[in-house]
Amino acid sequence: MSLLHLTLTTDRAPDETACPDPAKLLKGDPLHETWLHEDRAPLYAGVWRSSPGKWRVNYDEWEYFHVLSGRGVLTDAHGQTSALEPGGRHIIRPGFSGSFEVTETLTKDFVILT
Repeated sequence: MSLLHLTLTTDRAPDETACPDPAKLLKGDPLHETWLHEDRAPLYAGVWRSSPGKWRVNYDEWEYFHVLSGRGVLTDAHGQTSALEPGGRHIIRPGFSGSFEVTETLTKDFVILT
């Protein structure tokens, strides 16, 4: 593997397994798995998977993500919704707040800039 090229995969155990903060949980009992492939602040990249559930989010960072599989809904603080579906590409800007809901186990690759 080249040090200047990375392939984002899930062919190993996740680097992190977590659940949303209980104070932010709105529905379900989602489990989050993260495979980090780039972990050098201020840049992070990898693959993330969540089982169904819904939780509040507040972003201080930029995130680009591409939904690989599954379904969900991103809702902003004003109630505007965006469907999260396979093939969808999204950018979340710093200052975004609302909720992230996974309705069908969702896998995305992501790039975060803090």
